[in-house]
Amino acid sequence: MQTTAARPAQDKPLRHLVRPMGLGDISQVMEVEQQSFPTMWPPTAFRREIQHNRLARYLVAVERREGPLASEGEDPPEARPAGLGRFLGGLRHVFENEAEMPPEDRRELVVGFIGVWLLADEAHIVTVAVRDGHRGRGVGELLLIAAIETALRERQAVVTLECRVSNAVALRLYEKYGFERVGLRPRYYSDNHEDAYVMTVGGMEEAAYGRRFERLRGEHRARYGEYDLIL
Repeated sequence: MQTTAARPAQDKPLRHLVRPMGLGDISQVMEVEQQSFPTMWPPTAFRREIQHNRLARYLVAVERREGPLASEGEDPPEARPAGLGRFLGGLRHVFENEAEMPPEDRRELVVGFIGVWLLADEAHIVTVAVRDGHRGRGVGELLLIAAIETALRERQAVVTLECRVSNAVALRLYEKYGFERVGLRPRYYSDNHEDAYVMTVGGMEEAAYGRRFERLRGEHRARYGEYDLIL
């Protein structure tokens, strides 16, 4: 969440969707993880988490392009392949691996993800990351909204997480949603041995927090636009 990039071209309308991570998302999710945590090893075993960890809920924020993509533009008649060439060109769009395509040419681009473990007495956010070039556009906040919504639907009254003590942007976001610093984990991060704040928000089942959450969701929509949420 450190940088703000230029917004996409207006001729390709965008709409965000947050939904459960699927196996088909893993290649793009690993791109985002590598950008966000380049020194982390081993990488997260997303396939195992999705298929075998019953406590885990992994969500992706997907940017959907509603209009035609650059690669789907209509060729002028003199440039159109004939016969077998046209047929094979059509198959390329069917079988091409989207993970190998430039981000601007993907129909659905994973722009961030978040992982939540539903423990006995709390929902714990274990990871969150946003793709380079999409930070500063409200994606991280949207993922946090989805995680809190997941906790509420699972009747969890408390959400916890760890945050780098130097990450002022993330700390402000979490505190806006009611998280408080309740502890410190010394040398928590393996890349640079930075400390982590333990943060928690409770009383989420109470009406007062519900009103606060709805107000913040409304402010996010007003600033960044509508989105779809499938949990």
